[in-house]
Amino acid sequence: GGLSKRLGNFFDSFVGHKTGGLAVVCVITCMFFGAISGSAPATVAAVGGIMAPSMIERGYSKGFTMALIAASGCLGTIIPPSIPMVMFGVATDTSIASLFMAGFLPGVTCGLALIVLSVMASKKNGWTGNGLKFSWGRVWREFKEAIWALLVPVIILGGIYGGFFTPTEAAVVAVVYALIVGLFIYKELNLKGVYVKLFDSAKTTGTILIIVATGTVLGRVLTLEKIPTMVATALESATDSWVVLLLMIDLILLVVGCLMETTSAILIIAPILTPIVEAFGINPIHFGIIMVVNLSVGFITPPVGANLFVACGIGNLRFQDLVKNIWTFLIALLVALVAITYIEPIAMLLPNLFS
Repeated sequence: GGLSKRLGNFFDSFVGHKTGGLAVVCVITCMFFGAISGSAPATVAAVGGIMAPSMIERGYSKGFTMALIAASGCLGTIIPPSIPMVMFGVATDTSIASLFMAGFLPGVTCGLALIVLSVMASKKNGWTGNGLKFSWGRVWREFKEAIWALLVPVIILGGIYGGFFTPTEAAVVAVVYALIVGLFIYKELNLKGVYVKLFDSAKTTGTILIIVATGTVLGRVLTLEKIPTMVATALESATDSWVVLLLMIDLILLVVGCLMETTSAILIIAPILTPIVEAFGINPIHFGIIMVVNLSVGFITPPVGANLFVACGIGNLRFQDLVKNIWTFLIALLVALVAITYIEPIAMLLPNLFS
């Protein structure tokens, strides 16, 4: 309906003139769209369709462009509202509203890591800005165009925290709002266009659900073989240090993210590990964010890596070519993950302030 395009134009008016500006715009747009969708693959699909042609036209390599979009899409499940956070809250009886508050600063931390890497790569490869001079007049014009898109996170999160609707109901509110804006305000949608977009969504969702189905089967096999319980027992007996415990959990969850679909992994593993980390004095909300960030990284790690498949479809790029370009972004997210794991205030500052 034109929301993601106007978000991109608005942020481009701020930083698009700088070296690597369009890459920075891509990351920031994914952060804001993540606050609309709560889904990593959905963020890749929505923002990628808008940003990929612009970045490639501006001179960015296709491999770098699609890898950046796939990695930035991970922010869709870290920035609240987040579907994995909802699932963690349900699985462990943890406050979903508190998890949403805790997700803001970790999402910004991951976004900053990707921005720093993008600027460094742009300077190295000579990817310059849009050639325009910064103008507050342009910022104001793009802000007026983007205001309806910028209001979506405010409506969703304000409605949840204000008690007007639940996180699940927020999804319906967002879709209806975007449909109204696309049809009657931006006027980039018509009934035929809605049909086309529903068809495109069905194809994208079908691809993802095949991955979800196989991941769920694997999760079921692991549960029947009591693998999660065995891992939990091994963790309890392996160390009495919370530092080492979190390191081992990070490593386990990164491997799980490579092999299992996120929802299945949370529903199976979260109830087992949460009591263990609580016994070590770790806040369950902080642990929930650690788990969500770990599994969000799994969206860009083969073989499951749902973001990679969506990005390949959008950019018409071979899977192996995209994987060659994803590793630097993976390292940037891992650095952010370490900070989120061991610097508790990154996750807990806002929940503690508003508790």
